[in-house]
Amino acid sequence: MGGFRTALLFDMRAPAFGAGATELYRAALDMSAFGDEIGVNYVGLMEHHGSEDGYLPSPFVMGGGVAARTRNCRISLGAVLLPLHDPVKIAEHIAVLDQMSGGRLEVIFGAGYVPSEFARFRVSMRDRGKLLDQGIDIIQRALRGERFEADGREIFVRPLPVQQPEELLMAGGSVEASARRAARFDIGFAPMVPHLLPLYEAACREHGREPRDYHAPAIPVAIHLATDVDRGWLEVKAHALHVATTYAKWAEEEQNSNSPFKGLLEEGALRASGMFAVWTPEQLLARAREAENVTLGFMPLLGGLDPAIGWNSLRLLETVMPELRQLQQARR
Repeated sequence: MGGFRTALLFDMRAPAFGAGATELYRAALDMSAFGDEIGVNYVGLMEHHGSEDGYLPSPFVMGGGVAARTRNCRISLGAVLLPLHDPVKIAEHIAVLDQMSGGRLEVIFGAGYVPSEFARFRVSMRDRGKLLDQGIDIIQRALRGERFEADGREIFVRPLPVQQPEELLMAGGSVEASARRAARFDIGFAPMVPHLLPLYEAACREHGREPRDYHAPAIPVAIHLATDVDRGWLEVKAHALHVATTYAKWAEEEQNSNSPFKGLLEEGALRASGMFAVWTPEQLLARAREAENVTLGFMPLLGGLDPAIGWNSLRLLETVMPELRQLQQARR
């Protein structure tokens, strides 16, 4: 809520022209451990299904691996596409992973927006808002320790998480309803677009309570550090284009999508958008000094990027992490 957070983000895409999945999964765990050692605030894991490039479908499984390799950073799963899942099973996953991580878990719930994903799970997109609301309610109550009836079945989850549900649950989204949903359920908010944050704050106060934890999206979506910006862009260009065009195609499946990737189908538009940035360490520090409630996110395996190139970026991050941490402490 102010200043900035640093994050390593992994979606585990492995397109045919990039590194292989086995190499990428091994590298992601090693990189998570490294990020934890140098003081990165959190590791973020994403979720999508049925993607030809192997986009991560099981963030809780991956989260367990990250929990075993880290000690201090938060582990953020987002967005978990709750309408595609049984909320009782998700509550159990949350409880176990929060225990495994010692109370370092954060789960961002999303409604989903890709029609083909809903079809694979035999779920109607028309029901996603209702399913999201019902799911959050069941998960909150279950993680508070309640035994109750819902959907014609008994709900009872054990173990319970280390944290209270309101401390680890968040809502995501890109529309006003997502901000109001987070306020109504008294949980945190992690929108895809930053202009919804004031609405969340106001809606919380309408309910007579202060906002929970909230943070703006990572914009740029991914930062790659290099000593030479143009050379760095050449290293990541094909991978950034793959990620952007895939998101853009998913956005086109939904007629009213608010995706920031919509239309980003060629290099000029993508680079001009600033969605993916190549900066020097000095440029990163300059941005951090101006930052206000932003996430400085790094995707060292962007679109199947060669892990060796990702490691070069992370080692440059290591050189400025002491200054970044000082900036964070000064703004608390």
